[in-house]
Amino acid sequence: MASWQEFESQAPELSKAARRLMDTYTHKVMATLRKDGSPRVSGVETSFKDGDLWTGSMPRAVKAADLLRDPRMALHVTSRDPDQSDPSAWEGDLKLSGRAVEVTDAAVRAAYGLPDADSHLFRIEVSEVAWTRVQGDELVIAAWREGEGEREIRRK
Repeated sequence: MASWQEFESQAPELSKAARRLMDTYTHKVMATLRKDGSPRVSGVETSFKDGDLWTGSMPRAVKAADLLRDPRMALHVTSRDPDQSDPSAWEGDLKLSGRAVEVTDAAVRAAYGLPDADSHLFRIEVSEVAWTRVQGDELVIAAWREGEGEREIRRK
């Protein structure tokens, strides 16, 4: 898995677009895995600090229990609805997957400023990122996968 900083160095343009969308839209949707393996989606907020992507969770939240048991996750950043008269103006949406690693180091937790001593703090490591948007009459997907680099897919 790659840190956000490693992703930035491997895919500079895609990471800028991803960061812009993540900074613009506060609310995101995270998918985790329940104990029985079925998916769960939860609303989350993320932030960037010291070259890493972070998220937190309230104490005893089922999302945190999922991540502590199995750190695999996916994150979806939605933007505003596309203007049907000008789909190319749509900024697109972003999907990433990887794992959320709980951070228990007291100094890191203190620097992050958690609202509650029992809150969970997770550093997100990424394995793949995809930004989907419209250009002209094509759907354009800019994608990065750890170990494979960047690629672009265009569909009419």
